[in-house]
Amino acid sequence: MKFFIDSANMQEIRAAAAFGIVDGVTTNPSLVSKEGNQEGFEDLIKEICDVVGGPVSAEVLSTEYSLMVSEGKKLAEINENVVVKLPMTEDGIKATRILSDDGINVNVTLIFSPSQALVAAKAGAAYVSPFVGRLDDVSSSGMDLVLDICEIYGHYAYETKILVASVRHPMHIAEAARMGADVATFPYKVFTQLFKHPLTDIGLERFIKDWGKT
Repeated sequence: MKFFIDSANMQEIRAAAAFGIVDGVTTNPSLVSKEGNQEGFEDLIKEICDVVGGPVSAEVLSTEYSLMVSEGKKLAEINENVVVKLPMTEDGIKATRILSDDGINVNVTLIFSPSQALVAAKAGAAYVSPFVGRLDDVSSSGMDLVLDICEIYGHYAYETKILVASVRHPMHIAEAARMGADVATFPYKVFTQLFKHPLTDIGLERFIKDWGKT
């Protein structure tokens, strides 16, 4: 499984990349706005691409498909690793088909049902992003959706990768890996939680104490 950091904060992205196990980054308008980088958005994407060296999802702001296409092409020119992020709407799928036919990688976001994931794959999406945490928030199982998508894609020759998004905790990542999802994208806070276990801390403390007895 590939690890993506879901962030527009360069300090977080650099810190995560320093471990050598981060494969890419996802951003969205909310994350960019949170960091106050709206005006320097293109420069931010360039900087992220330089640091990570892997896929970087950058989302369009337009909602009409022809504008999505023009905006997506502009984003794709920033760096060869840019993946254009489009919403799961009728216009988004039209734009996905056009951009993917032009050789531009597209990440279809806001996936909440197996049928949406199937439509995105048929449109040529490079990635689909099921939002597991948001489904959990409304008393629906986000991980069941991931399992359904894995099963459906497994029956066919779709090259679309399953990018598990809206990850809230390490168990989401472990379960997605067990199911065979291709990517998980998660905040830096969740990334640091992957390293932690109380028994590890206890074991290390015991080793040090035992060594001190000799």
